[in-house]
Amino acid sequence: MRIDRQWRFVIALIVAGGFAGAAAAQQPPAPAAPATPAKPAKPKPKPAAAPAEKPATTAAVPPVGGAKPTLLGQYGEWGAYTATPNGKRICFAIAKPSNMQTDPANRPRNPAYMFISTRPTEKVTNEVSVIIGYPFRPGSEASVEVGSTSFALYTQQDGGWIKNATEEAHLVDAMREGQSAVVKGTSAKGTKSTDTYSLKGLSQALERTGQECK
Repeated sequence: MRIDRQWRFVIALIVAGGFAGAAAAQQPPAPAAPATPAKPAKPKPKPAAAPAEKPATTAAVPPVGGAKPTLLGQYGEWGAYTATPNGKRICFAIAKPSNMQTDPANRPRNPAYMFISTRPTEKVTNEVSVIIGYPFRPGSEASVEVGSTSFALYTQQDGGWIKNATEEAHLVDAMREGQSAVVKGTSAKGTKSTDTYSLKGLSQALERTGQECK
């Protein structure tokens, strides 16, 4: 199941409001899908990406469609949030990379982040998603590596989701026990990226979102 655009927009505002601004994406925008809301404006470019910071409190996040995200708690590098867009309750843990690299080096990108969402009304639990900060090469796969295990990601525009849904629980378990997760992908212009996420606090953040969205 792919992420719903309405509440993805809510999450994007958390990233834009709570994390330091990043350089504008070097890639051309992906074609807009018909009958879908426009994405929020991208942050103004900066000469270089700023260090990763923790998600902001809800005071920095404006309501979207009547849904105001609520910060449940900050656990290490991961923030736990809940929101209710269109009356549908969601919970998610979210983090930014602790390290970002590109090949060729120093290519500017929009903010990248990973979130793990639970949507009770859709019977979705701990769905792993990544936003890479540029449109992926059409038809390409990305990957997330935890320790010695690699999981393939299906990509669309700037997003990635686990390709084999039966492996998702295994991925989440590995992330709960691991030290870091490494996301690799290739942009529409051929830039290769390697983003490292610290998994410190993830297990606690998922416990909190699991309590909130049973």
